[in-house]
Amino acid sequence: MVVPHTHWDREWYLPFQRFRVGLVRVLDEVVDAMAADPAYRFTMDGQLAAIEDYLEIRPARRGDVARFVAEGRLAVGPWLILADEFLCSGETLLRNLEYGMRGAAALGGAMPVGYLPDQFGHCAQMPQMLALAGLRLACLWRGVPAHVDRDAFDWTGADGTTIRTRYLPGGYGNAFGLFTGPAEAMPDRVTAFVSTAKGWAAGDTLLAMYGADHSAPAREITASGLRVATLAEALTGDRADGAHGQVPRVVGELRSHARANILPGVISARVPLKQAMARAERILTRYAEPLSALWLADRSACERLVDMAWRSVIACSGHDSVTGCGSDETAQQVGARIAEAGQTAQAVVDLVAASLAEAAPKGALVVVNPSPFERTGLVLADLPEDRASLADSSGRAVPVQRLEHAPTLLDETVMDDLSRLLGRVHERELYGHEIVSWHAGDGVFTVTVSRHASGAYAYEDLRRAVLEAGPGPWVVRTVAEPVVTVAALVTVPPLGRAVLTARPPAPGRPAPVAGALTTDACGFEPVLDNGLLRVRVAGDGTLSLRGADGTEIHGVGRIVHGGDAGDTYNHAPPPDDRLVERPSRVVVEEVCSGPLTGAYAITRVYDWPAGLGDADDEAAETVPTAVTTRVELRAGEPFARCEITMDVRCRDHRVRWHAPLPRAAAASYAEGQFAVVRRGLTAEGGGRDGGGERPIPTFPAESFAAAGGLAVLLDHVTEYEIVRDGSSGDGTEMALTLVRSVGYLSRNRNPYRDEPAGPEVPTPAAQCQGPLTVRLAVLPYAGEWHEAGLPRLAEEFRHDLLAVPGTGAAGASDADGEGPGGGGRVAISGDGVMMAALRERDGRLEVRLVAEHPTATEAVVRGDFTAAWTAGVLGSPLSPLEVSRDEVFPGDWADGQKPAASWRTVRVPLKPFEIATVHLAHLGSA
Repeated sequence: MVVPHTHWDREWYLPFQRFRVGLVRVLDEVVDAMAADPAYRFTMDGQLAAIEDYLEIRPARRGDVARFVAEGRLAVGPWLILADEFLCSGETLLRNLEYGMRGAAALGGAMPVGYLPDQFGHCAQMPQMLALAGLRLACLWRGVPAHVDRDAFDWTGADGTTIRTRYLPGGYGNAFGLFTGPAEAMPDRVTAFVSTAKGWAAGDTLLAMYGADHSAPAREITASGLRVATLAEALTGDRADGAHGQVPRVVGELRSHARANILPGVISARVPLKQAMARAERILTRYAEPLSALWLADRSACERLVDMAWRSVIACSGHDSVTGCGSDETAQQVGARIAEAGQTAQAVVDLVAASLAEAAPKGALVVVNPSPFERTGLVLADLPEDRASLADSSGRAVPVQRLEHAPTLLDETVMDDLSRLLGRVHERELYGHEIVSWHAGDGVFTVTVSRHASGAYAYEDLRRAVLEAGPGPWVVRTVAEPVVTVAALVTVPPLGRAVLTARPPAPGRPAPVAGALTTDACGFEPVLDNGLLRVRVAGDGTLSLRGADGTEIHGVGRIVHGGDAGDTYNHAPPPDDRLVERPSRVVVEEVCSGPLTGAYAITRVYDWPAGLGDADDEAAETVPTAVTTRVELRAGEPFARCEITMDVRCRDHRVRWHAPLPRAAAASYAEGQFAVVRRGLTAEGGGRDGGGERPIPTFPAESFAAAGGLAVLLDHVTEYEIVRDGSSGDGTEMALTLVRSVGYLSRNRNPYRDEPAGPEVPTPAAQCQGPLTVRLAVLPYAGEWHEAGLPRLAEEFRHDLLAVPGTGAAGASDADGEGPGGGGRVAISGDGVMMAALRERDGRLEVRLVAEHPTATEAVVRGDFTAAWTAGVLGSPLSPLEVSRDEVFPGDWADGQKPAASWRTVRVPLKPFEIATVHLAHLGSA
């Protein structure tokens, strides 16, 4: 059965708009062919965005497109974008499906196949995601393991969901040559194709994918005598379950190199893109959307802003976009769109913050918890020197630690005409502060300002004082009230807030701190210890860690520099690669020393080869590079936070962060896309129909990677490897890629790949030169990853408490109420239960839950609702849930706060790694 189709890269070696010109040409041909020939069929490559891009230029053809979709002749969707499944969050993948299916439904209906033709491997939760959207059939190419010897297999996801999956041997263009060449030779070409395809056939239908990148199939195919169909028509009803024996079964993610190239180097290409994507997703999913749903009464503007941000994030998740494997022009545009998505989401957070600030008086501090469980964590606040302590709503002292004083002299200028000062004043604002008072004397005119001034002020009074001061010259000084930056240890209820009040420091002992941080009392050793973790800085700049359970690691944070002769798709070390790991100089400086936070700045200077040509020559040019690690330990946290900064000035190289494992490991565990995946120490290669790509055991991790008692918490998708011992074969060390610098989109001759992955286009910006900062946290642990609570620790590391200074009138506070607009709180608990998203949807509160736990668990959701039910990805209700009166557990609520009497509880049983969408509502709105 012939399936005419195209695969359209929206942006790749050309930027989006230049590719769109070709898209319009191709789809003009397709729509014309369908209008002229009722037998003509066409399948888009699973993404609706290309159709939307076309109709934006050709709006007059929307009616034709909708008619062909409704007739089943034009297959569109179900995705909005063909995303890289490992370089965006699981929530982004689900929203991608939601937007794609909703948009396709408006045109007549989405293709009922999870078509994934060109992604560079597939995540472990994809079967469940497709099933949640009502799709029980997938079709794909890359990542299929060697034991699959049929063109169909059963794919079982992380939670146990199994879907039938059609494999495309030879790729999505396996029949591209069928209609090329002399017409009289067509029977021979068909015979050859059938001969090859029958060797793979698991069912009765031989799938001939007639199409390629950026091209339209010939119109004459319907006259060939072969049956022409859309992909959905070809696969629907095909019984690939026994005609040629049982189909194989595959469990978990698809990242094998055996059948096709999976191009793993895209995980570490253009690292700043990955960082920006993670930031945008985090602000949107965990701050903008949930906080606006909980704390804003008028969400009309926010809803539109959130929709705009989601569309940008999804668009940038494309497999040639966030991957960084496009041209520099493409990467520049992707980076700008990701930044705009993050800024749009931040605008929503700003609206929420402003609403919360107005409900608290000036001098107060509102602290918001983005997590669905109670959090105790640090926030920073700038307080007046004479009110540099904080109290909670019950009047109890909040632990604080002074960090630094802000400069008090903001400006000093000599003015002959003092009226020039008035040109700098905007009502009450001067240099970003608010005017408190002024004084003139001895040739000096002093203006005192504050970040949040109180008391009476009139611009006319200031103007009169300036005019009465007389002729100059005057020395005009702008002086800020003394301000000190403090770290405060605050406890905040689930998805709630705490309102703190600044007050003068009380005499006597400071507020007690549980797990206070200590340092070496004698100052002989750079040591940080909070009772949960002890960190010592060694002479070579690496760290020694000892957990409360006695687990120890030494030599953590070794920096290793090597060459890279590859490209954006595949890392390839040069011949006789010279690794540099010894610093020429190490400097350790204390930053702060507790009791709430302690930190050291460790600067190591390395002499790295300037480029590939210098790597094997001891006398060649080197670039002195300072790598500074700021290691921080906070009270109550069992992990050490590390912020690694450097100025990247070398070319064609890879820099990795290494840490030994406390015990030998046979596997690693990595979180990503709603699953924790177990991976061995090697990658599968070779096999029938292989792509000639050298398998390397580097893998992606989204929020954490763990092995052998070492866990690293991550703030963006990061490439990692468990390095094996040369003699035993055991995993003994974890390596994380900090930056990988390459100069080509694809090299025609890459030592680790037989064939080009794209055109050999120079990409100087992919060298990623300039300042780079990478954040991570590290901890030793005993037992298994779930026993150490790694998903929850990653949640706390990745999602800071939000602190907002109050701006309301004196006495303004609803700290004990439900917040502006009646926004309430929701609490979620359960072993391994994580909240992926929370939003308002059609007047109801929608919560996405994920069981990141290897055994069955139960989610307990509490809040102000009277009805609850599970829902599908598109929001349709599935089954009601029993709602009972709220149960309050000891320690669930901060500062003695209790949930309102109207709160209820719903319990949701979850299988390991199950995704559940729950809607909460009052009966009147259900």
